[in-house]
Amino acid sequence: MKRLVVIGGGESGVGAAVLGKVKGMDVWLTDMGQIAPRYKEILNKWEIPWEEGHHTEEKVLGADEIVKSPGVPLTAPLIVKAMGKGIPVISEIELAGRYTQAKMVCITGSNGKTTTTLLTYHILKEAGLNVGLAGNVGKSLAMQVATENHDVYVIELSSFQLDNMYDFKANIAVMLNISPDHLDRYDHKMENYVAAKFRIMQNQTSDDAFIYWQDDPIISAQLKSMKSEARMFPFSATDDEELSAYLHDGNMVINVDGNSWAMPREEMSLQGMHNLYNSMAASISASLLDIKKENIRKALASFEAVEHRLEYVRTLNGVRYINDSKATNVNSTWYALESMTDPVVLILGGKDKGNDYSEIEEFVINKVTAIVCLGVDNSKLHAFFDGKVPVVEDARSMQECVDKCHALAKDGQTVLLSPCCASFDLFKSYEDRGEQFKQCVNNLK
Repeated sequence: MKRLVVIGGGESGVGAAVLGKVKGMDVWLTDMGQIAPRYKEILNKWEIPWEEGHHTEEKVLGADEIVKSPGVPLTAPLIVKAMGKGIPVISEIELAGRYTQAKMVCITGSNGKTTTTLLTYHILKEAGLNVGLAGNVGKSLAMQVATENHDVYVIELSSFQLDNMYDFKANIAVMLNISPDHLDRYDHKMENYVAAKFRIMQNQTSDDAFIYWQDDPIISAQLKSMKSEARMFPFSATDDEELSAYLHDGNMVINVDGNSWAMPREEMSLQGMHNLYNSMAASISASLLDIKKENIRKALASFEAVEHRLEYVRTLNGVRYINDSKATNVNSTWYALESMTDPVVLILGGKDKGNDYSEIEEFVINKVTAIVCLGVDNSKLHAFFDGKVPVVEDARSMQECVDKCHALAKDGQTVLLSPCCASFDLFKSYEDRGEQFKQCVNNLK
């Protein structure tokens, strides 16, 4: 009997453990931290042995194969030892892909993954397809393969998940954009991060599709340096009939396999240039799956925005409050500022991941009237932005931050929480940061 060791007791790991059990493997799960009660219940229900708070090394190294959580780096000492012994180390997605013939629509990029994944899922579901949602959103792909039966899966894939995928194949792969992120995981080398992202194309054949933003210089350069049999479907906001999606007279035009249709941007539920790109990618994917244009249009009009991503909170005294807590890197904040039409009071700060703020400098100078730095250490923000906007202030809590923004913002302006940084200095997660922002804003009088 094959012995499968799963490292990590979260959504991904528990799903992999259940799938291993269903397929007749001898499964054991270990987590260095504490396993959430709901996941312990699942493991116990399926009679899967587990441990928490430590790793029993001899058990890990006795595995025939290891499934590791995306959060565990390949440089972790125990993973290094296992690979040194020749034990295969794979991802949950890789494991799940072995046991389903469903079509895989896989979406990656530094920004916009979640919105595009949820939008694509929404279109397919509204069109009546038997579709599952997995990856960074939805339930574990492995758990769904073990306990459900879908014809299509829409999967959001981070670079961490792509790292340990080898034979898995995306029938439709979407690459939205690439900008510096998580470089601490990739030896601070951009080329390593780019290579991880492009693993989404591995194993694709001439029957498969690669959808990508044509104007991204990193994507364009990488495509020139590699060979792929996949069919290419580029999109852009330029007016170019050769593209699979483009912008013409205020209309998004989709042109896939000779079938062309258009939709006015103003009729889409998602606004802003970044969301136009997300909508283009999702529409091309749906068109490749033979979804009727009428169904795609209807779904694009009815989709509800993703929480913590340019989420409207309220308007008070003529001031709009927008929660973009999910913007944990500079490029994501660039998209947020690009979509702003009013003067902005901008909330920045948190755990800096080696950010280069020059990317948003022009937008900040032209659109931002004040910055409130929300973090334990705001010195890097001050060093870059002091003198470039009229006001730069500090806050050490969300309540203090919102109070300062309330005092600074004037009628006709927007208070934008789009931090550029991870949340872990003052908050549990970007969700916690966003929830606190919304609560404080809603309590304003």
